Amino acid sequence: MTEIAFDDIEGLQAACTEEWGEWGPEYHMTQEKINTFADLTGDQQWIHVDEEKSAAGPFGGTIAHGFFTLSLVASINRNNAVTITGIRNAINYGADGLRFLAPVPSGSMLRARSRMKEVREHKKGTLIATQVAIHVEGVEVPSVLYDSLTLFQG
Repeated sequence: MTEIAFDDIEGLQAACTEEWGEWGPEYHMTQEKINTFADLTGDQQWIHVDEEKSAAGPFGGTIAHGFFTLSLVASINRNNAVTITGIRNAINYGADGLRFLAPVPSGSMLRARSRMKEVREHKKGTLIATQVAIHVEGVEVPSVLYDSLTLFQG
């Protein structure tokens, strides 16, 4: 794994790629986890929690909430080609884009991978744009495509 200092803008820019990194660890999306997320957020829409009604619905069963799937990024997207060194803080700076492209059925296995897309100097550090794709195993289209921004500070 390549190590690059957070303030080496040119070095980080050279590491930007259209190629996806390695897959992160698997995550098993269970109905129990979906129900817990629904309870925590108050989003009790039937496509998430009503197994009987959902079986006859558009997805043939219950599906995970899009925001639940997005929230897994930190735990299932661990494999990066670059280790950024010299940082004191890495701050979630927001997003340039977010799409929910395919359902995540209850019982499915998820994996994520990412690629560094852009690096910019920022008055408070270095801003890095990363694209993350979360897939249901065996499905080519990602369920979530997330263009994240992280501000790295030394």
